[in-house]
Amino acid sequence: MMSSVKVECVVAAGALIGEGPVWEEPEQKLLFVDIAGQKIHRWSPTTNQTETMKTDDSVSFVVPRSGGGYVAGVGRSIVAVDWSSQTMTSLVTVDDDKPNNRLNDGKVDPKGRLLAGTMGREVRPAEVELEQGSLFSVNADLSVTTHLEQVNISNGLDWSLDGETFFYIDSLSLRVDAFDYDQLTGGLGNRRTVYGVPEGAGLPDGMTTDAEGKLWIAVYNGGRVIRVDPTTGVLLQTVSLPVSKTTSCCFGGRDLSDLYVTSASLGLDQSERSKQPQAGGTFRVSGLGVKGRPSNSFSG
Repeated sequence: MMSSVKVECVVAAGALIGEGPVWEEPEQKLLFVDIAGQKIHRWSPTTNQTETMKTDDSVSFVVPRSGGGYVAGVGRSIVAVDWSSQTMTSLVTVDDDKPNNRLNDGKVDPKGRLLAGTMGREVRPAEVELEQGSLFSVNADLSVTTHLEQVNISNGLDWSLDGETFFYIDSLSLRVDAFDYDQLTGGLGNRRTVYGVPEGAGLPDGMTTDAEGKLWIAVYNGGRVIRVDPTTGVLLQTVSLPVSKTTSCCFGGRDLSDLYVTSASLGLDQSERSKQPQAGGTFRVSGLGVKGRPSNSFSG
């Protein structure tokens, strides 16, 4: 099975920080962002066309909204995105007392709640003021709950198949943590570590759960995505990519059997760039023999 795995660059966007891939099932399109490039992209594998919308600040994630359109994290604001009119409306702002922060990864839970975290803005790529970030949830009525504080780089997040466990990454901790998740209230409890990335092997970044309940984690500065069993902590599979700054991943395609992986080019010097000309591209990994799950839409 391993030999049938194929990695191809499908969107050569040359993104500064490609991030936050989400498969939009009804449209059969891949949404992703360029954080530092301040762009939301929407790519169709059928036509190979990429549509782009500019934002006026760093944009860290974009997710479908149940009434149509999208919700994105722009600066410290959760904004409603109307793609057809190319307009954005701020819904709620977080970290009002920390103007130097920005939103980072965000994802919608099985009940339609949005979870999103913040971090200090980078002095240089992946160099941030420590413990400035938080993890929030935004409910359907746009009320905001703070779950965690003193986070370094709030990153990958997803849920177990039954929705009862929440998986979370604070990248600089080099860990994937799990929490008991109360789907009724969105409350988190009983934090524990399910996987650790060895020191010097890169930073755990974006993450997705497959249909078998295993975690796929993009390792930034590690040039790979890894598949981990969160119940045993065992590393099951490694897929290498031709770029070092792999940032996030999601399943997509007709039957959700392709893994899409975003990457960054920001922070590479001239010689690194010449060695990895596809840096900042978005990749499709096929032949993994496993499928993902449809994305959730924000109910607010």
